[in-house]
Amino acid sequence: MPLRYQIAGRGNRALVFVHGWCCDHTFFQPQFDYFKTTHTVVALDLPGFGESPLKDHTLDIASYADDVAWLCGHLRIEKPIIIGHSLGAAVAIEVCARHSFLPAAGIAVEPGPIDPPPTIRTLLVSFAKGLQGPDAESVRAEFVRTMCFAPEDDHDRKNRITARMCSVPVAVAATSLQRFIEWDGASAMRACRVPLLVLLADIGPVHDATRLRMMNPAVRIGVTVGAGHFHQLEVPEQVTPMIERFLRIVGSTGRGEPPKA
Repeated sequence: MPLRYQIAGRGNRALVFVHGWCCDHTFFQPQFDYFKTTHTVVALDLPGFGESPLKDHTLDIASYADDVAWLCGHLRIEKPIIIGHSLGAAVAIEVCARHSFLPAAGIAVEPGPIDPPPTIRTLLVSFAKGLQGPDAESVRAEFVRTMCFAPEDDHDRKNRITARMCSVPVAVAATSLQRFIEWDGASAMRACRVPLLVLLADIGPVHDATRLRMMNPAVRIGVTVGAGHFHQLEVPEQVTPMIERFLRIVGSTGRGEPPKA
């Protein structure tokens, strides 16, 4: 399977970064650069995004999870930490549920709706329908600009992210979004048997601690301040230390035990 990926570092533990919807492997660059001094780090382009070919891929979460598992096997990575953003966070959760033997832990950074309430599901379905219509390009651009950023977010970064996301073929964007809507995130969360961290930009109707812990009582939750959906890029000084702390809590066993002194 010809996946485009970037790899660096020589640490004993591997971190595998999975980007979000209509993004690519560069969307974890601050964390990739930081952790490569202490870990082996891998950032991939999911099929249909970045430079990874689409071919006959079905663009669904389970298949993406299989792609990540395949890449780990290809690179001979054992017990990685799977770190995903947005749609990639769903993929990370699915890897932990579907390939439970593989990861030591999972980190979901600003995940898309894992088990959306009716109002959010209706919004997503409407957006997906708009991506199949004649105004798909403008519908996507408007959704990204209005739903993915906080007022405090950097203006130039916002424009760069929007342009990058809107460069993905509409057919790929529409199909992958529809497959995400169909994903059974609640079941995947319940099936996770490894430590799981969820990092949110805000607590609201899409995600709240009570609903997340109903799905997985062991989940750990962190919230950043003053950034939107791409907080790993906007406030890496908040996101990266929380990831680092979680790695220390997980320790070398992958069972949530603190590392030995």
